[in-house]
Amino acid sequence: MAKHFHRAPLKNIDNTGFGPNSTVEGRRLANKDGSTNLRKTGLPFWDRISIYHTLLRMSTAKFFLVVLLFYTSINLIFATLYFTIGINQLVGTDGNTPFMQFMDAFFFSSQTLTTVGYGHVAPAGMAANIVASVESLVGILSFALVTGLIYGRFARPRAYISFSHNVLMAPYKDGRALMMRIATYKNNHLTDVEATLTCALRLKENDTTVTRFYILKLEISKINSLALSWTIVHYINEDSPLYGYSEQDLKDSKFELIVNIKAFDDHFSNIVQQRSSYDATELVYGARFLPMFRKADSGAYTILEIDKVNAFEPVKIPEPELSSSS
Repeated sequence: MAKHFHRAPLKNIDNTGFGPNSTVEGRRLANKDGSTNLRKTGLPFWDRISIYHTLLRMSTAKFFLVVLLFYTSINLIFATLYFTIGINQLVGTDGNTPFMQFMDAFFFSSQTLTTVGYGHVAPAGMAANIVASVESLVGILSFALVTGLIYGRFARPRAYISFSHNVLMAPYKDGRALMMRIATYKNNHLTDVEATLTCALRLKENDTTVTRFYILKLEISKINSLALSWTIVHYINEDSPLYGYSEQDLKDSKFELIVNIKAFDDHFSNIVQQRSSYDATELVYGARFLPMFRKADSGAYTILEIDKVNAFEPVKIPEPELSSSS
């Protein structure tokens, strides 16, 4: 287990929302998408989940699949009701088998739910009219909800930031530095961009492994505009909690970096945030990022190559002056 070396005492922070007890942690504290790596228990499932937040945050493909399944399920329920009360209460059906009669009920349900009403099939009995009236109300309410969700997903402010997959230990000044790179991949414009980097180290204290958190000082913690890419740099000097750590020490300490980006989006006129994390397996020791933007052949504009946000090459870096393990 790596020992924690620094020439001046460094105070760890305890307001990260994570606890110091390493024995109860999972593989990592935060996932690559910035979400916390935990599962909540102790309450029924529906008390632990916000359907609204879930539908807003899920991928587009999953969202429309859920909408399709919901639409199909509602139609199946009402088609079953029509079929149960009697297909003879639907005027205009021409199915001559139970399956075709059920399909007539299903398509009538679809027309009623969407308030299309082609007129080929119509309810005739009291029970069928009651069910059709209820279904019309359900259709109006459900499509209003789906429309609101689609608008919410479309209008929700997002940072649209691409993070480098790896964090690099690169040569910097006369020593080393941790580096990661970000860039916006949409045509939005972020200004007043701030970065915060929190480091989690698992340390041995009194024969017990504990997790200590440190805010890493950045060479530049705020930029006016994220027009191109931004390489976030933490210089490892005597004031760094990582001072004296070798590559093996970092791996032994199972270090994790949680990066938080906060910016102002000109298009939304709103503050947006995005997070990501890096663990010891995503550290590349002895590397530096390659350029990811260049001048166009015509010279009229600059080309930012988003697919190169993680492009790097190996380099030699100086070994730390202090390193020890126990």
